Amino acid sequence: MIGDIHGCDRLLSELISRLERLELPPQHVVCVGDYIDRGDESAAVLRRLHRLTHEAGVTCLLGNHEDMLIDFLDRPERAGPRWLRYGGLQTLASFGLGPIAETAPEEAWRAHRNALRLAMGEDLEAWLRRLPLFWRSGNIAVVHAGADPAVRLSDQSRRSLLWGHPEFSRTARQDGLWVIHGHTVVERIAHRDGRIGIDTGAYATGRLSAALVSTWDVEVIST
Repeated sequence: MIGDIHGCDRLLSELISRLERLELPPQHVVCVGDYIDRGDESAAVLRRLHRLTHEAGVTCLLGNHEDMLIDFLDRPERAGPRWLRYGGLQTLASFGLGPIAETAPEEAWRAHRNALRLAMGEDLEAWLRRLPLFWRSGNIAVVHAGADPAVRLSDQSRRSLLWGHPEFSRTARQDGLWVIHGHTVVERIAHRDGRIGIDTGAYATGRLSAALVSTWDVEVIST
C-alpha cells in the first residue's frame, strides 16, 4: 500500500523500483490517493499511475485532491479557487499551464479548464473519474482518509472516505477490520486500534512510504 504521493514522481519511481525488486504481485499494490498538488510533478505521477493501472494491474484509489480536480473540470468557476488553495497551481504548472487569479471572471476559469482538459487527454480524465473509493481483501481495507468506525465499509459516505470522519482516530473499530489510510501525515507508520496511517508527507519530507501487510506483520519501505 503506497501513501500520498502529492506530485513527487521521482520518489514514486524509486519506490516502485524497490517494490519490483521484492517481486510483489502488481495486483496487490494499492495507492491510497492524493497523487497530485503540492509537489511539482503531478502530471508525471498521473501518467505513471495510469500506465501501471492498465499494464500491471496496480489499484489506485480516489483521494480528495483528485476529487477537487474533477470538481474543477466540472465546475471551474465555482471549484477552481478552492482547488488552487490546496495546491492546484502546482498541478496546473505540471501540465504546462500558468496561474489564474481567484478573482478571474467565469470565462477565464472555463478557458483554463478547457486548456487543462486538453493537456490531460481524454483517457487520463476518464481514468480519474473511474477511480474507486476503497479496496478490501479479507480483514484489510484501504481508503484515502478514514472511515466512520460505526458503519460498514460498503455503507460509508463519500465524504468520510475522502476527507475523514471525526471518530476515525478516536474510536477503534469493533468488526475486526484493519483500515489502511493516507490523508493525515504521520512521522512513523504504526498499527493501532484497527488503523494504519501511511502518509509520510512525501512533498515536504522526501519520504514516500509503502506498507507491506501480511497476516503476521507490517513492513515499511520508504524512500
